[in-house]
Amino acid sequence: MASDIPEETTSFVGRKAELAGLERTVAAHRLTTLTGSGGVGKTRLAARAARHAASAYRDGARWADLSPLHDDSLLIATVSDAVGLSDHTLRMPIDALCEWLADKELLLVLDSCEHLLPASAHLLGEVLTTSPGLTVLATSRQPLGLRGERLVEVEPLPFEGAGDALTLFRDRAVAAAPGLALHAPADTAAAAEICRRLEGIPLAIELAAGALGGESVEQVAARIRTRFDVPADDTALPLRHRTLRTAIGWSHELCTPPERLLWARLTVLRGDFDEATAREVCAGGPLTADGVTGALNGLVAKSVVRRDGARHRMLDTIREYGRMWLAELGEERAAADRHAACFLGLARRAHAGWTGDDQIIWYHRIAETHADLCAALDHLLVHDTAAAQEMAGRIGFFWCCCGHLPQTRDYARRALDVGPEQGPHRTRALWVLGMTVMLQGDYPAARRLGRECTRSASRDGTHEGILAAAYLCGLTHLMTGRPEAGLRRIDQVLRVADAGTRLEAAYRLRCRLITVFALTSLGRLEEAAEAARNLRAVCEAQDECWTRSYVDYQLALIALLRGDAEASAAHARAMLAGKHRLRDRFGIALGLDILAAAIAAQGAGARAARVYGTGQVYWRMVGHPQRGTPELGPLREACERRAREAVGDAAFQRAFERGRADNAEVGLAAALQGELLM
Repeated sequence: MASDIPEETTSFVGRKAELAGLERTVAAHRLTTLTGSGGVGKTRLAARAARHAASAYRDGARWADLSPLHDDSLLIATVSDAVGLSDHTLRMPIDALCEWLADKELLLVLDSCEHLLPASAHLLGEVLTTSPGLTVLATSRQPLGLRGERLVEVEPLPFEGAGDALTLFRDRAVAAAPGLALHAPADTAAAAEICRRLEGIPLAIELAAGALGGESVEQVAARIRTRFDVPADDTALPLRHRTLRTAIGWSHELCTPPERLLWARLTVLRGDFDEATAREVCAGGPLTADGVTGALNGLVAKSVVRRDGARHRMLDTIREYGRMWLAELGEERAAADRHAACFLGLARRAHAGWTGDDQIIWYHRIAETHADLCAALDHLLVHDTAAAQEMAGRIGFFWCCCGHLPQTRDYARRALDVGPEQGPHRTRALWVLGMTVMLQGDYPAARRLGRECTRSASRDGTHEGILAAAYLCGLTHLMTGRPEAGLRRIDQVLRVADAGTRLEAAYRLRCRLITVFALTSLGRLEEAAEAARNLRAVCEAQDECWTRSYVDYQLALIALLRGDAEASAAHARAMLAGKHRLRDRFGIALGLDILAAAIAAQGAGARAARVYGTGQVYWRMVGHPQRGTPELGPLREACERRAREAVGDAAFQRAFERGRADNAEVGLAAALQGELLM
């Protein structure tokens, strides 16, 4: 069952009655919003409820975390990613999302809507209207204000007597101070007082428990007693908000000066982060890189930062407090500058490491840091336009492969508009924009940008730019049915452009791929096969996956055209395995088409139909009907006719519908393993 609900890394305490009631509410209403103050446990309750309810929905449950978004510009993209849509068309993103969800039976969780309330409400109003099988569970400190919204207020944990608040405190206390028993009457009384003073608010209790690494329970209780007996200076806030703010402020006071400084500086990071990123973004002045490591460990011990393996995360409410202190310190601009420099450096390393054994690692790293990369680009577009143009060019190809085409197009265009009017970074940004519009099917724009990119590369005189421009022009020729023109262009460039650097070698591999595609399209199969085998050997030697996957696709097509369906299926599965490692849905859709054709050519009509059905799922993910290279169309149609003749139209259609109804990952796994028993 499809689900990406966050895993629970700590114990889930209490909430049995609330959970049962929430599950009934979600089952009966299309929009349920969990409301309540920060730190009260809305996210944990939503995650547990969604995990329990996922099996009741044909398409499972999907989770969209909105907390990393600093504005609503990435809202639709974030939700689209969560539900598996990587639209490659020129449609408005909201239209593509509505169409994708129209026939889904899905539970969608939107976590942390409060800072994007109007945009979240508008988005949900659209998708709930057009998607009758969609159910939404949202968390927000305020209602979304939509008609039909069912509100469920999340209350703090009971803290009287041996309530759930005390259980939570005990669990977290043991984690903070292993060996702590809390059996003595004085300890129990102090723990109960802590829970009462903190009004059962889970986050406040966890912060208090985090202080036990250096103090006794009675000492913590005494500190809280002193802190809470001081009149609050924020009496305009509701009581629970004041309680949590006071608890966070008390926790802040317990931190060392380096920990407080790190707390403030970490707030510039949008998503999860590792220690190396924290050191790069937060070191400076009195806080050394080694000091960041020590302070980070201290914040984890105090429950200010949560650690999950090598990754770290700061909750929204704690982040807000730290952001306030960052402003007080006057460090907002400096922190944003360091953040942008860090992620520009990441883009440079990823671009340089594209061809090689770390290619897939870089591919996933860029995908996983999307919100931070966008934040860095937004900052650079205002404060350092040359760096923005460089960054857009270096990460654009990754984003194209990840399916972020609307964002890629927007950022590349903005970087070209405001950045330098010539130079290698501009050429690369032109190439990225051209690739984006070509993948979206805007071929006239791709041709114009190919010509502009060629002129810019000629002025630069770099082999990287010349090869990149040739690849864009050659691919556009192929996609518009002009393989001769594509082959001529690539032949001319490969004769004169060297591959002296690793980057130039990467672009040269792509150009050689165009040669293979063009030769196949022209029916020169012997030459195409030899060129493909040679190129694949080079890719294997470098452990390069992206180009090799497309070479496997061509080898599958060549084998099929030669009548060797078994070899074609083997090459197609190799292609799919590579594209699956890269999470390239467009590539997977192509691979499933050629695999289905190969299976059909072997006479297994029902098995082929099921793979065609799974392929249709992936084509819908990228917003297209079946759309491969031009030469595949007639061959695919012939193979489909053969499959229908082998089993009959009714059996073919049943198998096709089964494949289309399969979960995408399940269907792909079956196709990869050849386990397509009907």
